[in-house]
Amino acid sequence: MLDAKPGADLPYTKLPDAACPAHAPKDHPKIPPQKVGVLLANLGTPDNYDYWSMRRYLSEFLSDRRVIDYARWKWQPLLQLVILSKRPFTSGKAYKSIWNEDKGESPLMTITRAQTAAIAADMKDAYGENVEVDFCMRYGNPSTRAKVRDMVNKGCTRILFFSLYPHYAEATSATANDAFFRALMEEKWQPVARVVPPYFEHPLYIEALARSVERAYAGAAETPEKLIVSYHGMPQRYLLEGDPYHCQCQKTTRLLKERLGWDDDRIASTFQSVFGPEEWLRPYTVEEVARLARDEGKKRIAVIAPAFSADCIETLEEINEEIRESFEAAGGESFTYIPCLNDDDAHIRALSTIIRENLRGWLD
Repeated sequence: MLDAKPGADLPYTKLPDAACPAHAPKDHPKIPPQKVGVLLANLGTPDNYDYWSMRRYLSEFLSDRRVIDYARWKWQPLLQLVILSKRPFTSGKAYKSIWNEDKGESPLMTITRAQTAAIAADMKDAYGENVEVDFCMRYGNPSTRAKVRDMVNKGCTRILFFSLYPHYAEATSATANDAFFRALMEEKWQPVARVVPPYFEHPLYIEALARSVERAYAGAAETPEKLIVSYHGMPQRYLLEGDPYHCQCQKTTRLLKERLGWDDDRIASTFQSVFGPEEWLRPYTVEEVARLARDEGKKRIAVIAPAFSADCIETLEEINEEIRESFEAAGGESFTYIPCLNDDDAHIRALSTIIRENLRGWLD
């Protein structure tokens, strides 16, 4: 007995405006008008903060070999029998503290929807009805696989895949691309595909970051003494194995500093979200903010997280709660969290410009 064809559980749908090609026989399958798809991607979110929703999400996330590359025979028993028996409770509690109860979803989902709507409006202004804009999540819903199938159903014969990570990392950009390419493998008629490269040094991205800092500083009762640029961490080993993430993060900080016209002592890069026993990229944000308060007597700091295109659990809960508490417990008095760029006009302008640059040759 033959195995089911890959992707057979995802339906193909026929659109009302689909038609037979010119000069084709009447029984030829109807084909929708050709479009270009722009598929935005972010990390993902659990469907809810209850135990089983959290467990499903964390299992998918932490089973990704791009995220945790330990041998499966060693990692999976530890993950399934130990980590996932406890972590869904603590992670669920963290998600509950930031959950968008009005919409029944995480802030990442709410913000990604808003970003997608704003970019879709820009694409319609530029290209009319020729572009289909949507979003997917690497983990959880909506899945990359389902959204690629939906775009194929809608007549997208070309797809620009844009993972919303300014910096390349194996555990973010690469695994998002993997999911996209696997989805393409299931299509009978594969769309032509392009992938947007990292945009950590794009002038409009740096400008949007700088403006967000300037707004935050202008609104502060007292000017922060230091800006901490906190990036999501990764094991030090990944850098030594060739991952460019650390270098790209450092360049973003340097370009931001130059755009702001600041001296070196007003800004510093740190790394957050340490997980597991390995040495990760240093300095750790949670330790560095405490050191600044305790050892250098800094009373006022600001923290920004440029590696995240949208506020999420790592910013709203980890930075604005855990890292804030670390600074204040060490003697700090004023902690300013500068939100992610989210659907800010300058950010949408930057993302839309990057999309248009990568659509050249397809739509001019």
